[in-house]
Amino acid sequence: MRKITAGFVGFGEVNTPREWIEPRCAAAAALLEKEGFELFVTAPVCDDPDGREAARARRELAGHDFDLLILCVAGWIPSWAVFRVIEPFRHKPMILWGLTGRQEGNRFVTTADQAGTTALRQPMADMGYTFKYVVTSRGQKTDPESLVRYAEAARAAALLKTARIGMAGYRDMRLYGTLYEGVSLKAKIGPEIEHFDLLEISQAMETIPENQIAALAETLKKRWRFVKPPRPGTVEKSIRLFLAFKDKIRSRDYQGFSFSDVDGVKKQLRFAPAGSLTLLHDEMDVCSIPENDSLGAVTQLIVKFLTGQAAAYLEFYEFLENGALMGVPDYVPAEIVEGQVTVMPSAFGDFGEGLLNVSRLKTGRVTLCRLGYAHGAYTLHVVTGTARTPIPWEEAGWAPPAPQLPSLEIVFDSPVEKFVQNVMAQHYILAYGDHRSRLEDLGAILGIATILA
Repeated sequence: MRKITAGFVGFGEVNTPREWIEPRCAAAAALLEKEGFELFVTAPVCDDPDGREAARARRELAGHDFDLLILCVAGWIPSWAVFRVIEPFRHKPMILWGLTGRQEGNRFVTTADQAGTTALRQPMADMGYTFKYVVTSRGQKTDPESLVRYAEAARAAALLKTARIGMAGYRDMRLYGTLYEGVSLKAKIGPEIEHFDLLEISQAMETIPENQIAALAETLKKRWRFVKPPRPGTVEKSIRLFLAFKDKIRSRDYQGFSFSDVDGVKKQLRFAPAGSLTLLHDEMDVCSIPENDSLGAVTQLIVKFLTGQAAAYLEFYEFLENGALMGVPDYVPAEIVEGQVTVMPSAFGDFGEGLLNVSRLKTGRVTLCRLGYAHGAYTLHVVTGTARTPIPWEEAGWAPPAPQLPSLEIVFDSPVEKFVQNVMAQHYILAYGDHRSRLEDLGAILGIATILA
């Protein structure tokens, strides 16, 4: 994940001594740089009558591209001076940050920082600026957590604007919940979904050199734990498909990827692609989800860009009184596996044998989320809970002995019924930890509602 980039400008009234304004703005900038920000700093601005200071800051900031703009108010400042600086950047998320005075002997000396911020907050909101308002309590140090969290959301929003998702095929199993509306997705969220035919991948598979396949097959015997020996050719077919997908993803610089699974690879190529996608996650830092799940893939990018995690997908199998049993009938990234990746050669229904990933998943605090679209509006549905190892279970239809799929029982923090009545699809995206605040911040930046359930 690249660093957060931010423009930084301080403010203080023309009659306030510079020795009060400049050191505190510099200390605020240093705090952010310590947190890993890459800052483009312009000197503090005052309300000189001709507006020369505002014009100077505006020019200097315009020479850089950044994820967000930080307005560091170190004293009273007439609002016009601030708006003269920030108007050209109104398309950027901002942080309106008010500092505090200092103790001198038995007296506290203030420069009326919060007079400046309170004069700005409502006008900025009324004018349609997208921003977070952060104040520092009297005599206290600013806790950088809320600043960092919002800045991470701003970075994610910037990354989404230029993201590309590769999509092999279209509308697997003729599902409705995996479809998307391309113009609004590009306009509101940002990613471009680029479709290509599975035939392209099938043809590419035929050109993979045999020695390359044999060499990788040998390494997999050491990298993965096989529950039982696969049939001749099973590993090699998985490697061929992986290498074809890999080349396509690299050539087009996809950050996300989805494909026609049941009606595509399984039906047309006659084997399950689970081993190929398991290997893809071993070798590449790319999000993937099956079944042409368009908004599932976008949700993965949201989670990846916010948290840096693999953003694995899970599917609902059963609801519980206090949560849900969730699993996947194919593959999971190694990042969420407890111990060694474990694969089991197996077949489902009429499909040929594939390398089913049956690894045990990590437990602990988790966040589940899904981007949805209905009636012309996007929504983020979010729930937190505690993931635990499930009881023994199996999905009917697998060749005996049936595998226990990679899965978790997730105990929700909120009532199950509330979640159920808002559920958006069979696939939700997993992140370890509690990321509600980050997702809410991103929703606010993108202008979409967040449902916490």
